[in-house]
Amino acid sequence: MHSPSSVADRSALPHRDRVVISTCLVLIVALAWAYLVHLDRQMSSSMDYDMKMAAMGMTMDRPWAAADVFYTFAMWAVMMVGMMAGTAAPVLLLFAAIQASRGEHGARLAVLTFGLGYLAVWAGFSACAALAQWALHEAALLSPAMVASSSILAGGILIAAGTYQLTPLKGACLRQCRSPLGFLMANWCDGTKGAIEMGWRHGVYCLGCCWALMCVLFVVGVMNLAWVAALTVFVLIEKIGPAGVVVSKIAGAAMIVAGLLFVVGIA
Repeated sequence: MHSPSSVADRSALPHRDRVVISTCLVLIVALAWAYLVHLDRQMSSSMDYDMKMAAMGMTMDRPWAAADVFYTFAMWAVMMVGMMAGTAAPVLLLFAAIQASRGEHGARLAVLTFGLGYLAVWAGFSACAALAQWALHEAALLSPAMVASSSILAGGILIAAGTYQLTPLKGACLRQCRSPLGFLMANWCDGTKGAIEMGWRHGVYCLGCCWALMCVLFVVGVMNLAWVAALTVFVLIEKIGPAGVVVSKIAGAAMIVAGLLFVVGIA
């Protein structure tokens, strides 16, 4: 059986499969964003904050119940799909091309399982984010706009996120995300189980690349769709843009500066 490296350059994904995979990704991202816009409109049309949170299934005038945590998790999970599914397109399309070139049966199923493994990692992150938001709520550190109410906390988040942008771990994860072929060559596993394992591994690298950026939402607003869109574009630039590595480091330095301004009370 051919290795991934031996088929990637001389085999192309059939046009029909490329269209199917690309269309599915577009639809998934579009549905996620449609839900977020709908949720934002529900919140905006409410008269007060308690009604806004009720529109999301959450309550703010009492300690959260399990249902509140679940609805918060659902919000984060849909948001992560909307933000991150598109960034997986290069590796999914290359994975599909390699599967087709190797003559594997059920290539589309393998792509689906790869994608499920990838999204499972972000579902785990969403659970952690929901628990973090719950903890901030219980500690009265989250404002009605779902923004950190303490300038020290906001500054600390920005400084931590900016510092992480400059670390070797961030750089290593970003390299894996920017090189789909390199990732597949180093992590190739056959079969459906192998596909979901590769998807999970790629998701871990993607999480290692982007988790700190997602935490910035606690500073700018968890449901601030303008900032959610801006971070989505930034992640795409990091992973796909020709100057992604440089942009990543510049953004890290900028976040550290902004964080320091929050801490000293200027921002």
